[in-house]
Amino acid sequence: MTMEAEQPGFSRCNNATLRRTARRLGRFYDDALAPSGLKGTQFGLLFQISVGSEPAMGAIAEALIMDLSALGHTLKPLVRDGYVETFPDKDDRRIKRVKLTPSGQAKLDEAIKLWSLAQRQFEDRIGAERAAKLRATLDEVAALDLEMPTAAPSR
Repeated sequence: MTMEAEQPGFSRCNNATLRRTARRLGRFYDDALAPSGLKGTQFGLLFQISVGSEPAMGAIAEALIMDLSALGHTLKPLVRDGYVETFPDKDDRRIKRVKLTPSGQAKLDEAIKLWSLAQRQFEDRIGAERAAKLRATLDEVAALDLEMPTAAPSR
């Protein structure tokens, strides 16, 4: 089987196409959020924390399909800047919970206004219905169990 590169990018590869698109869209939202001082990943994390009612870090990582070390890396500047606090769970001190501070809520409110403008601009370009279908399809893909089967050792 041969794989031929097609333009633009390597369009027969789902992974390459998705990553290319994610970089483009990520840059678009990062630029839109820049006046708030947040990146898209930080905005998404603040939003996830706000809707989670003091969620455990493990629950956030699972919802965002991140590992805990990546989550910790993304949280660090938000903690440093006073937008987020971490604290032990009252029933199980091994579990770390996260909450927005008042300045974190204010920063999220500021960023939501910028995000809303970007969201509207994107949907004006691609169409609200197509954008909704795109999100639904991507949610389906994110929910798939895509583990590779382990091959039996060869002899």
